[in-house]
Amino acid sequence: MDLTLVRNATLRLEMGGRRLLVDPMLDPAGARPPIADTPSPRPNPLVELPLTTAELIDGLDAVLATHLHKDHLDDTAVRVLDPRVLACQPPDEAALRERGFADVRAVAGEIDLCGIGVARTAGRHGTGRIGEAMGPVSGYVLRAPGEPVLYVAGDTIWCDEVDDAVAEHGPDVVVVNAGAARFLEGDPIVMDAEGVIETARAAPRATVVAVHLEALNHCPLTRAELRAAVDEAGVGDRVAIPEDGETLRL
Repeated sequence: MDLTLVRNATLRLEMGGRRLLVDPMLDPAGARPPIADTPSPRPNPLVELPLTTAELIDGLDAVLATHLHKDHLDDTAVRVLDPRVLACQPPDEAALRERGFADVRAVAGEIDLCGIGVARTAGRHGTGRIGEAMGPVSGYVLRAPGEPVLYVAGDTIWCDEVDDAVAEHGPDVVVVNAGAARFLEGDPIVMDAEGVIETARAAPRATVVAVHLEALNHCPLTRAELRAAVDEAGVGDRVAIPEDGETLRL
C-alpha cells in the first residue's frame, strides 16, 4: 500500500491495484476565508497543493468523502471529480447527488468500492454542544487482498467509538486527523497530541499516521509539537507524521 498525504486530510491511496482519493480539498491556497470564531484568522488553505489536480486525478478509480465540511470536499474537488465513483456516509448521499455526482455509494455498513472493501465506523467531531453542531462524521476501514488493513478515522476526537473500531477491525495502519482544530471556545474538534497517543496505545501493533496538520487556520498543533509529544510518550516509533506530498509505503 502506498499512502500519500496530499494536504490536510486529503490522501491518495494505492492499494489492491486501485487508486483512491480521500477527502479531497483541492482549492488553491487562500481561496476561502478563515474559519469563523477560531484563533489565527488567516485565509484557507494555508498552503498550496504539492501536486497538480491533473496529477491527483490521473488514474483515479474512486473518491471517499468522510463528511462534507469544505476542508474535506471543496468546490474545486466537486468540479474536477464529479464523474468519479464517490463513497460517503448515508446522511451525505442526497447532497452529493445534488452537487452533480451521479455514482454515489452510501456506506451504511460495508460496501465493495472498485474491489476494495469499505466499512464505516463512528466518531465524534468534538464534545458537547459544539460537537453536536458539527454534524455527523464517519471513519472507514479499507481492506484489499494482500494489503494492510487501513482505518481512516476521519474528523473525530479520541473517544469510545474510535477505541471500539480499533478493537473490532484490528487495523495495521490508522490515519488520524490531528492538528487539535478548535474554536475560540470549547475543546478540540479533532485529535490533539493526547488523542494521537491514546490511539497508538490502543493499537500497539499498528502504524499511526497523523495528518490534518498545518493547513487550516484553526489547527494550532504543529508537526514538531506532535513529534515531541509522541516521542516523550514512548510511542513515537509507531507514529508517522508525513509532510505534504510525502508518500509512505506501508
